[in-house]
Amino acid sequence: MIDLHAHTYMSDGQLGPAELVRRAEHAGYRAIGITDHADASNLDDLISATVQFVRETQPYLKIRIVPGVELTHVPPGQIAGLVRRARQLGARLVVLHGETICEPVAQGTNRAGIEAGIDILAHPGLISEEEVRLAAANGVHLEISARSSHGLGNGRIVALAREAGAPMVIDSDAHAPGDILTPHWREQVAFGSGLTAEEMERINKTMISLVEKLVPSTFFT
Repeated sequence: MIDLHAHTYMSDGQLGPAELVRRAEHAGYRAIGITDHADASNLDDLISATVQFVRETQPYLKIRIVPGVELTHVPPGQIAGLVRRARQLGARLVVLHGETICEPVAQGTNRAGIEAGIDILAHPGLISEEEVRLAAANGVHLEISARSSHGLGNGRIVALAREAGAPMVIDSDAHAPGDILTPHWREQVAFGSGLTAEEMERINKTMISLVEKLVPSTFFT
């Protein structure tokens, strides 16, 4: 159980970071990414607060916390610069709010994020075959979303990612306590999106490797 897309009350979530992490740990998570919404207006303060929380809290917990950010509704031309800035500020995980079909995300956002080298393209909606191939070439992970509205494109994402060999992750996009995944619900989301048991196991291994890459066990020592 790893989830690399969750929100706190530092953006539009209902929980503070400590409660989010505790609830995730209680649910059996091995790692969780704190990825609150950001744009040019709040990026610096948000990442500073998140990194400080993780550094001060991680030594007391077994669950691995990944300090990150979700760049949200950012103009495509601004994405690359904010990705670089987020990493310079200390974000270990950069998620981009993709072109979900339920919000008016600017056209070109998916491609700009992939080209900028984000870690995860969240709920990319009706992503094109060319963009999926580009994600595979750039090592950008495509998200299978457990969030009901954002998950409407999951079937297309699975089919295209499978064909192109693009890496996938399964995330909750949690905003409230009830969004935290149980193993059963995570499986339901995966199988309902068209994934096989073998593919789900491959995704689990991919997510473990990604966490170790982003925040290796020595990062907080």
